[in-house]
Amino acid sequence: MKEAFFVFSGQGAQHSGMGEDLYASSPAAASVFEKADAILGWSVSEICFKGPDEKLTESRYCQPAIYTMSAACLAAFFERHSDVKPLATSGLSLGEFAALCASGVFAFEDGLRLVARRGELMDIACRQTSGSMASVLGGTIEVVTQVCEECGVDVANLNCPGQIVISGESVKVEKAIKVLKEKGLRKIIPLNVAGAFHSRLMQGAADEFASFLAGFKLFTPSIPVAQNVCGSFVCGIEDIRENLIRQISGSVLWEKCVKAGVGTGARQVIEFGPGNVLTGLIKRTDANVATYNANSLESIENFR
Repeated sequence: MKEAFFVFSGQGAQHSGMGEDLYASSPAAASVFEKADAILGWSVSEICFKGPDEKLTESRYCQPAIYTMSAACLAAFFERHSDVKPLATSGLSLGEFAALCASGVFAFEDGLRLVARRGELMDIACRQTSGSMASVLGGTIEVVTQVCEECGVDVANLNCPGQIVISGESVKVEKAIKVLKEKGLRKIIPLNVAGAFHSRLMQGAADEFASFLAGFKLFTPSIPVAQNVCGSFVCGIEDIRENLIRQISGSVLWEKCVKAGVGTGARQVIEFGPGNVLTGLIKRTDANVATYNANSLESIENFR
């Protein structure tokens, strides 16, 4: 029995054509896409396979699409590699929902309804505010946090050593970038996003999501899940619920989640979902672990 740390892609990894090969070749993956289409009442599979890209960038479409794609990748993977056991799971932001589903906290169907509503609420928050984000490379958390506090913006992501994402009102993010550059941090990349995710500008979405989430029953995870807002394993149902709410406007402590997962003794990490962002971040956090991507038929067939 092989053991691994399972991680799930976040928003931003989406692309037109994702999952189409899995749908055509894996009965388990096809079942996931068909189930999602029936639940949502619109064709998430068509958006995954055909786009357009403009639609895939909207949270209300993107989040259900990535969640469905991630679940389909996991289903197709287990068809071929039933001997692989997850020691722990985690996911980046949106990906946390796929991780919780894989751990048995809720069924795929409930998770899909949750991410669909989450995406709608975050789209609304983006339209109601003028927000932006930027990736700061090479800075320390102490310096970046101090500048964020001075400028009235938030630390959105601690992705890996040397990569911190800031988020907030566009004017204030621009000010923070200027101050950071004055402090010698030259490599700062504005991100092409719809709004200020994981910042105080998302608080309205978090409050609305809390009311929606209250109508769902959660279960104790059967596999340890590291949650973003604390960067550690959480097993209490109400703690999991509260962390999902806080995550929308709170910081994503991804580096800590990775260290928690690797700390279980897992020497290989498998990323499920589109792209390969997480495996790249994980390599920068711990170069000693082997990383794999399960994002296509070819990648799943080539897994060893």
